[in-house]
Amino acid sequence: MLDRREMMKRVGAGLAALGTAGLDPVTAFALDTVTLPFDNGERPLVKYPQKRPMIGLTSRPPQLETPFAIFNDGAITPNNAFFVRYHLADIPYNIDPDTFTLEIKGSVERPLKLSLKEIRKLPAVELVAVNQCSGNSRGFFTPRVAGGQLGNGAMGNARWRGVALKTLLDRAGVKAGAKQVTFNGMDGPVSDKTPDFVKALDIDHARDGEVMLAYGMNGEDLPLLNGFPMRLIVPGYYGTYWVKHLNEITVIDDVFDGFWMKSAYRIPDNDCNCLEPGTAPKATIPINRFTVRSFITNVTDGAKLKAGRVTLKGIAFDGGKGIKEVAVSTDGGNSRTPAKLGKDLGKYSFREWKLPVKLAAGPHALKVRATSNGGQVQPAESLWNPAGYLRNGIETTRVTAA
Repeated sequence: MLDRREMMKRVGAGLAALGTAGLDPVTAFALDTVTLPFDNGERPLVKYPQKRPMIGLTSRPPQLETPFAIFNDGAITPNNAFFVRYHLADIPYNIDPDTFTLEIKGSVERPLKLSLKEIRKLPAVELVAVNQCSGNSRGFFTPRVAGGQLGNGAMGNARWRGVALKTLLDRAGVKAGAKQVTFNGMDGPVSDKTPDFVKALDIDHARDGEVMLAYGMNGEDLPLLNGFPMRLIVPGYYGTYWVKHLNEITVIDDVFDGFWMKSAYRIPDNDCNCLEPGTAPKATIPINRFTVRSFITNVTDGAKLKAGRVTLKGIAFDGGKGIKEVAVSTDGGNSRTPAKLGKDLGKYSFREWKLPVKLAAGPHALKVRATSNGGQVQPAESLWNPAGYLRNGIETTRVTAA
């Protein structure tokens, strides 16, 4: 990993370059445009420090989507192509790793305040896990819903390195009766009327040994826009829980009722977490684990292919059971053939797959369906909910062979 001072020097140089160009240091410049495959899908292609050109959704705060072609390059998403999601516009881009501290407080026997250097000396853990925005693929919902109209690129898979949250909580000594743990980062609201972005996990989940605080990503320090110097990793859970620039952990004796848990990121409390469009849920619960998903990555919708033998490949993932099977159809779902699964990087990771198929001349509707080890199967159609979450219907890629 880069020396922290050298890393921040490079980040600072990039930000300064933007400043000398007459731009705000957290505002990127547009290079070109791309058009996502839904109504009003035109987006700028933008360049930020430490990032290759990304699909820009907003600039204040930065929201960057990964160009989907990146996922065809391997199971691990490069740091410079990893998507970015912020809720609050006061971005802490001027962080000194030598003075950074993480505070652990609340219902604990021994409140802690640890430096980054002290945290790095603790026993390290590594985990390959997908981070996916709750609103990933929202732009495809019909009827459309409010919120960022994202394509399929608000996700990424990385090898995270850090310390298990359980290690820190055990060191602090959680008091009997504790119910939840809350997490706050260094990013903040511009207006005092905007609620701070604070998330919570039940105490048993927080101490399961898998939830971790990551300072490393794919063998390097976290990129600034992905949470430097430390972020929360909640394997199998949507990215809303993966708090960036994490500097405050609080153990509490009740259920946290902050806006981002009590009011935002909620799904219908029923078996399918879905509704008929135009109706309202009787009750909701906080969004939690991923649904099972799969994609073809090496063929795009509308592609013209040479008739004959073609090898299809792609990725699949779920919320933590791992992928049991990926089945591919070249005839619109009438028949399916199991694909060969690639290397297993862990139950929270993308799982690559590939399958040689023979395409006769003419149109074909390619469909890919994943099944998890827990028995969860992708539905034929995505189920609707008013927030545009949990999308995981079987994808259709229409191609013509000639």
